[in-house]
Amino acid sequence: MYFDTHAHYDDGAFDSDREELLKSLGESGVELIIDPGCDLLSSRKALELAERFDFIYAAVGFHPEELDKYSREGYGEICSMARHSKCVAIGEIGLDYYWDASHKEEQKKLFRRQIELALELDKPVIVHDREAHGDCLEIVSAYPGLRGVFHCYSGSAEMAKELLKLGWYLGFDGPITYKNARKAMEVLELCPMDRMLMETDSPYLSPVPMRGQRNDSSKLRYVAEKIAQVKGLSPEETAALTLANGCRLFGIKGD
Repeated sequence: MYFDTHAHYDDGAFDSDREELLKSLGESGVELIIDPGCDLLSSRKALELAERFDFIYAAVGFHPEELDKYSREGYGEICSMARHSKCVAIGEIGLDYYWDASHKEEQKKLFRRQIELALELDKPVIVHDREAHGDCLEIVSAYPGLRGVFHCYSGSAEMAKELLKLGWYLGFDGPITYKNARKAMEVLELCPMDRMLMETDSPYLSPVPMRGQRNDSSKLRYVAEKIAQVKGLSPEETAALTLANGCRLFGIKGD
């Protein structure tokens, strides 16, 4: 059974068929999903979905691309939602210098503030790191008690080794199925199975052979097949191991 640890079902791409799709995912072997918020509105929606569907959990936070939506009042509501029993992480938080390299210090300040919230509540974080590898590593390394996952890991093999030493998990998505995924393959090869999570980042990052289409959790099997191929396991073993990893990191108890 699959655990999709990162899927944005609050996204408008699912407005036309969200209910029907979510109810059908069990037929594809999807057992658990985490929907991470990116700002106040999406965090609210993620938590609403988690309240309605037993198999969905939420994370709440401000994504670095949504820096302009941050407010003191909004952050106060994020802090309140973070205490909900179905909120299992603070995220999606982090740094993104691809879209905006002009507000690095503001991004870092918000990243640290949300890390400190996670530590206060004893919850893991879901880290977004795009074109900001050195600063992300420096910041998380300053918090020895912090735990979490680098979502859709895109850093180097050397950085992955450092994160693994610190006890972090790495998230793998559709891009590992792409032809040009040489760096991702290096990281996949060195990452031990007990530090690996599977994600879709739905509705984005659809795997081959669905690349370019809207992604959803039923397509997680293509990620499992690629990991299994690299690691010399069966897709079923890969699914079981990554499900156990996700439950351990996010404190979700199995049946």
